[in-house]
Amino acid sequence: MNVFINDIPIIIKKTSEKVYKHRYDLILAAEDEFTSKDLVGDVLVRDVTPGFLDRLLRLMEVKKLKKLTSLTLMARKKKALILHLKDQFRIAKAAGGLVVKDGMVLMIYRLGKWDLPKGKLKKEEDPAQGALREVEEECSIKVSLAEELPSTWHSYAYNGNKMLKKTNWYVMQCLDDSMMKPQAEEYIEEARWMQPQEALKALEESYASIALVVRHYLSEMAGAPAEAK
Repeated sequence: MNVFINDIPIIIKKTSEKVYKHRYDLILAAEDEFTSKDLVGDVLVRDVTPGFLDRLLRLMEVKKLKKLTSLTLMARKKKALILHLKDQFRIAKAAGGLVVKDGMVLMIYRLGKWDLPKGKLKKEEDPAQGALREVEEECSIKVSLAEELPSTWHSYAYNGNKMLKKTNWYVMQCLDDSMMKPQAEEYIEEARWMQPQEALKALEESYASIALVVRHYLSEMAGAPAEAK
């Protein structure tokens, strides 16, 4: 589960999973005393309980934690902790696509950030079909569905509610972009084909969840046999 709270990656692991201490800037136990100023860089917390998670979420509501890069939570009951996390939010469902053509990826510029086309699913809508619909509507292109990408969960506030949106992501092949146009009604200013290096550069002005999806795809492509690319 790829969770982003305030655009900060939250990684939940079982206590039995192996971790490498040198990868973390700070290692805490859940019972340790700490303040928001201590949470800098990549932080690992051991023996996390639902009570600690509640405390952490309250802290993240009032503090931006701009110096926190990622937060890894280790729990004896991973599934129970994930369920407890979801219970703190209203759940929304969305889907989107990473569209490719001739080795390039399609990025959109919306609300000051480089993004991928995506949108809210209709009631009972199949995620894959919803993803196709949203991509074609937002960019005025025709696409076909390819493989599934890692889904993401990110938090936001809406009408006073704490929301956690699950987005299902798919690779899509572009069939026709002759009429490509950004959907202004969805505040999209630009739709641009980018070479991999340009896309990676654009991620500096993007969201952590979008960066995860794009980097996952590009790393998979980089490791694929030449004939499969």
